[in-house]
Amino acid sequence: MKNSKSIKLDQKHIWHPFTQHKISPIPIKIVSGKMTKLKDDKGKTYIDLISSWWVNTHGHCHPFIAKAIYKQSKKLEQVIFGGFTHEPAIELAKRISNILPRDLKKVFFSDNGSTAVEVALKIAYQYWFNQNKKKKTFIAFKNAYHGDTIGAMSLGSGSDLFSVFKDLFFNIKLFDYPSTWEGDTKIEEKESLILKKIENEFKKNNDIAGLIIEPLIQGSGGMNICRNIFMQKLSKIVKKYNNLLIYDEVMTGFGRTGEIFACKKIKTKPDIICLSKGLTGGFLPLSLTITTKKIYNNFLGNNFDKALAHGHSFTANPLGCAASIASLDLFKSKKIFKKIKDIEKKNKIFSKKISKLDSIEKIRTCGTVLAFNVKGFGDGYKAKIPEKIKNFFLNKGLLLRPLGNVLYIMPPYCILNRELNYAYKIIYEGLKKI
Repeated sequence: MKNSKSIKLDQKHIWHPFTQHKISPIPIKIVSGKMTKLKDDKGKTYIDLISSWWVNTHGHCHPFIAKAIYKQSKKLEQVIFGGFTHEPAIELAKRISNILPRDLKKVFFSDNGSTAVEVALKIAYQYWFNQNKKKKTFIAFKNAYHGDTIGAMSLGSGSDLFSVFKDLFFNIKLFDYPSTWEGDTKIEEKESLILKKIENEFKKNNDIAGLIIEPLIQGSGGMNICRNIFMQKLSKIVKKYNNLLIYDEVMTGFGRTGEIFACKKIKTKPDIICLSKGLTGGFLPLSLTITTKKIYNNFLGNNFDKALAHGHSFTANPLGCAASIASLDLFKSKKIFKKIKDIEKKNKIFSKKISKLDSIEKIRTCGTVLAFNVKGFGDGYKAKIPEKIKNFFLNKGLLLRPLGNVLYIMPPYCILNRELNYAYKIIYEGLKKI
């Protein structure tokens, strides 16, 4: 099929995510990928600096993961997971449990980050319900993004992204996220105020079912970064009031913050953790909601009444599990974390260079993430970095996708030093054009 005809068919039939089709540019047709590079139908290549929405931890078409999927496809591609099980799911659950904080042992499978969070909410709610306690209010944070299902959107009600659906949301108590950046002199004051307000909420409100947070980095909310010490103090407050702490590590998991999981970097233990995105190395949809035996035991009974009534057709898909196991095998290599540390170091060096530009502010880094705000175009999702700047990056072969007025990079761990240096050079040139 000729490329022009193919794009016309795309425009005729496809509704793309987070897209206003009336004003959006024609989508670029990608025909292949290899490690950090994507190639379009005209032969142009792009360095994928955002890991294609943060999923491709090891790069595109990694041969080791591809081989594992192929090998599994010749054995078992799918089987109902209610009443049945299989070795890839058993092995993945064991492997994940072994690298998470000690108490997180019970693994529930679903399909994507949104459903991982939705499952976490249902588990938290029913955990109290099964004890004859009705607690239906969740604590969340402004600008958070936890997914696109109704429960997940309710948690993100502090963002203007989902305002059209607000009448469908359940009750949420929202608090400021203590975003910080290089040169932030008021962070301790901000943290203290937020923690005090949250503790007061726990003191006066017996309806709280749990607190959910993206630890260390808010992803889609604008790559907002908080400090380890805030997370540690927050954890102590939740534990003090015997409530449930839920970590949405859909984005922060699998090395993004510098450690395999953010909870290990900050040395805290959530009661429930949500994982997806990098879980399969970007190959297949899969997610996990993992909780403690204490919570799991509250769902046991002599009839179905206490059971968690939730599931998906492709729950624990064997191909997705095989991809995840292969991805975890890659993380065994010391080279991966050496590269993660190297990216973090290079990001910090580059952040010092761009700090001299008048066009940007609030530079922040954490692990492999570098982010900053571009001045003069507003804040939040309604802000828009000029199309000419986005096109400049694309024309120079960089795949970047700003979050409103926030420009960030989160590259695959296979990125070469020369690729990263080239990216810094082009980003710097683009920023000088603003």
